[in-house]
Amino acid sequence: MTMYNDLKGKVVLISGSGKRAGMGFAIASKLAANGSHICLSDLPGQEDDMLAMAEDLRKENTVEVLTVPLDVTSDHSIDNAYRIVHEQFGGLDILVNNAGAVFGAPSKVMTYDEEGWMKTIDVNFHSVFRLSRKFLPDIIQRKGSIVNIASTAGKGPHTLAGAYSCAKTAVIMLTKVMAAEVAATGVRVNAICPGLIMTDLMTMRIELEAKTFGCTKEERGKQLDESVPLHRIGDPSEVAALAAFLVSKESSYITGQAINVCGGRTMAL
Repeated sequence: MTMYNDLKGKVVLISGSGKRAGMGFAIASKLAANGSHICLSDLPGQEDDMLAMAEDLRKENTVEVLTVPLDVTSDHSIDNAYRIVHEQFGGLDILVNNAGAVFGAPSKVMTYDEEGWMKTIDVNFHSVFRLSRKFLPDIIQRKGSIVNIASTAGKGPHTLAGAYSCAKTAVIMLTKVMAAEVAATGVRVNAICPGLIMTDLMTMRIELEAKTFGCTKEERGKQLDESVPLHRIGDPSEVAALAAFLVSKESSYITGQAINVCGGRTMAL
């Protein structure tokens, strides 16, 4: 396992990290293994799951792990998360904007439910703005960094999930804007653009697309495997490996970038 010694003792908040099979928890596990103190966060109501995950991280690593109820669409909830992090750790070094969801898909734009469209944009894009704005003063003071989890869907049209595709495109541009604005402070902001990664969201996508295209889940999964040049759907740990690199000093000359992790399925810059 690659170790980044400069991450030891850093305080990290990862939004949307309350699912064991998700990219957020994979990133938390990777950073905890490198000695970072972790703030797991997800929607209120998932505290029991997060407490069990936090205990596992503590047992496996000599780090502190905090669980934070967080609704990324609520300024009040974000203010509360900020208070909890400051009471426990005194501030934040690293923010990973990972929270994401899809509502109203699969649907073409002309038939897309407006409430689902707006909620998808809010969770995937506006949350990055809200959390970054709140924690940037900490991160600037501590010379930390931000990683935003975008998607390859933000680099090309994702039909039947237009709201998600548009939101992730916006995340990529916000990453570049923030990187340019804070570069003089030494803070770096980058985005990761996962392709097909086997998370709960991917499982849901396979089920929905199987119904839409009139095939079995196994058939749709195989079709997606075959759409990837490396002939497989990726693992959350492969996204986590890049996240750890991007928040470490090993990537000290990288900022404002949106890097694909997709098995070659998307080869755009």
